[in-house]
Amino acid sequence: MIGSLPACRSRAKSSASGANASSRNDSLAWRQNPGPGARPFFPPGVVVQVKALACELPADTGLPRSRFRRQDLAREVIGRGIVAQISGATIWRWLDQDAIRPWQHRSWIFPRDPQFEQKAERVLDLYQGGWQDKALGSDEYVISADEKTSIQARVRIHPTEPTQAGQSMRVEFEYQRGGALAYLAA
Repeated sequence: MIGSLPACRSRAKSSASGANASSRNDSLAWRQNPGPGARPFFPPGVVVQVKALACELPADTGLPRSRFRRQDLAREVIGRGIVAQISGATIWRWLDQDAIRPWQHRSWIFPRDPQFEQKAERVLDLYQGGWQDKALGSDEYVISADEKTSIQARVRIHPTEPTQAGQSMRVEFEYQRGGALAYLAA
């Protein structure tokens, strides 16, 4: 082992900064396999690929889920051969930097009425205090009315328990039917 040491030194070439090629290779090896307790280094291209995958719809990737979880993304990234191993926490950290949260979703109803814009403009104009391009007078008011018929009145078998330190609010699963109510308001 001592005999091979001088041969290694003689092959190493110094760079302009004084570091030799051998130490640069050792540094690269450490970054790719840093050892226990250290974070591995991932090139920027890998981070970009993971973020692009997180922005895809799961159905487009052939996954049956409606949205990705961190663990799903980690499995998919490894399965595609982007990296050999990665944790969900690393993926979460990268996505959090750009506020990408594929595990969250919001339901949305896309307007289907072709005259939706014209109808909405009338209501929004009233809320702004106008009607047919004229300001409402001081003696004119806007009253909003709503109705909800057949609301199911459900009575919980046990009362709801309020939030406590270290425990969220608890709502009983079982209920008794209390009939139907109508709600009319203006």
